[in-house]
Amino acid sequence: MVSVLFVCTGNAARSQMAEGWLKNMKSGLTVLSAGTNPEGLSSRAVKAMLEIGLDISDQTSKHLDDVPWKKVDYAITLCDSANEACVTMIWPEKCVREHWPITDPNSDDEYINARDEIRDRIKDFVNRMI
Repeated sequence: MVSVLFVCTGNAARSQMAEGWLKNMKSGLTVLSAGTNPEGLSSRAVKAMLEIGLDISDQTSKHLDDVPWKKVDYAITLCDSANEACVTMIWPEKCVREHWPITDPNSDDEYINARDEIRDRIKDFVNRMI
C-alpha cells in the first residue's frame, strides 16, 4: 500500500487539512501527517474543512517521531520551516519528497484559502499518481 506523509511545523492546520483531503479523494492509501513541533489540531482548520463536508476532528497532532516516516513513499512538506528540517533527515531511497509552500493561515479567510489551495494541490498529486 502506498503511503503519504504531510509535514508542517505544528501539525495543526495545513498538514491536517492535507491529510483529510487526500483520505477523502483517494482510497487505498496510508495517509499520515506529523509536525516537527506539534501544537495540537487547530479548531479553525476543523471548521474550514467542515464547511465543505469533511470532518477532520478525529485527527490528532503528532510529532515526526510518532509516525513511521522512514517507511513512507511520499513525504510532502507544507511550510518552509518543516522543509528545512526534513532536508537534513535521511529519507528512504524510494521516498519521493515534495515541498508545497502554503502560507500559514491566521484569519478565517486565510484558512479557507489554504484549504482550497491544498485541495488543488492534492487533486494534481492524485492525477500524477494514477
